[in-house]
Amino acid sequence: MAQERPFKRFPLHEPRPAGAETPLQGLRVVDFTHFVAGPFCTMMLGDLGADVIKIEGVRGDDFRHYPPAEPDLGGEGAPFLWTNRNKRSITLNLKSDAGLSVARALVAQADIVVENFSTGVMERLGLGYDVLSRDRPELIYCSVSAYGRTGAFADRLGFDPVIQAESGFISMNGYADRDGVRAQSIIMDTSTGIMACNAVLAAVVARDRTGKGQRVDLSLYDTAMSMIGFATMQYLLSGVVPKRNGNTSNDTSPTGVFHAKDTPFYISCSSTTIFQRLFRAIGRPDVAEDPDFQDRGGRLRRREELFAILDAAFAQEVWAHWGPLLREAGVAAGEVRSLPDALNSDVTRESGLVTRIPHPTAGEIPNLALPFHFSETPVADPVAAPSIGQHSREVLEEVLGFSDEDIAALSDAGAFGARPMPARRPEADARETVKATA
Repeated sequence: MAQERPFKRFPLHEPRPAGAETPLQGLRVVDFTHFVAGPFCTMMLGDLGADVIKIEGVRGDDFRHYPPAEPDLGGEGAPFLWTNRNKRSITLNLKSDAGLSVARALVAQADIVVENFSTGVMERLGLGYDVLSRDRPELIYCSVSAYGRTGAFADRLGFDPVIQAESGFISMNGYADRDGVRAQSIIMDTSTGIMACNAVLAAVVARDRTGKGQRVDLSLYDTAMSMIGFATMQYLLSGVVPKRNGNTSNDTSPTGVFHAKDTPFYISCSSTTIFQRLFRAIGRPDVAEDPDFQDRGGRLRRREELFAILDAAFAQEVWAHWGPLLREAGVAAGEVRSLPDALNSDVTRESGLVTRIPHPTAGEIPNLALPFHFSETPVADPVAAPSIGQHSREVLEEVLGFSDEDIAALSDAGAFGARPMPARRPEADARETVKATA
């Protein structure tokens, strides 16, 4: 008997209120992005209600092929679903004049262009900002790159773990007796996508005020330097170099992983008040009131002593005892969970983050929502990431007004590569399935 897929335990997505507007309703985005940082930005714009048209080469976004391959997705991997919800896909051969002509026609209908090719690619294609903005001064053009589009490092290729290394991020993580450790989650890619979305939205607000578009330039490296956090200011002002302390903190104590009788959990003791609450909660008011522990310096100097007291206390009871007690005391503490445990936790379920949504070939797929909650303009209902070129005909007909004859002529001229054009507009695709289940 086939094992049930984990996402089947989660509820169906509950549709948004009928007729409610979305925050970015009426905006159109032409998306030349691939992999993570760029697509995460454009997915956020799509979730917020923009019409995002993803232009893919004839082989599609390489991120479609990240493992593990899923038979229900035509052999593609699940990662692509994570960054490409709420988009329409059109395949274009940008090496052909005909394909480029379609791309330019789409840009002429767009409010926003987002791209994350290597530096110089868009310019060589005749799709750079300087060219496009001559005819469309109101265009917002967002470039996402590793090291920026100008300067001595603009030509460098860079990926998330390399940026983690060069920014100093890796040097801060792990244990002192070994090399620093990268974050397994692609934190620099994802945070750059979020930064890019914020920048695009700021440019939209500025355009509403001035009538002028602009170029927005985001890099993984610049974002990484922000993601280091306040350690940058500690060094620049005081010369303090952050040390690798494993799960403890350079700045607060006792902060770190402790063990109940049945499971590990994390405590962040960020102030004297929380320190006092913590030790009173475990029945040690003498430690809470010890004069030597009333400032951070004293607690950091005697870190090992404090940890020993807490370890001995927590080992006496299970987390079901300590969790409610620490919560009641006002101490920030939580289980050290695996990813499956986190996804299936009461907190995740309470938030409604994980649901099931329709998919044209798989039937259903999991969906992980972004943390947006609007009282008046709820985000768009999630529509599964498209198959390669799924909306080619739809976009050509609806956005550009092309006839069957126009499309056939472009196809003969090599605009779409060898991939067959959908025979009809996909009225029965997942977009319509969502409406039907609303």
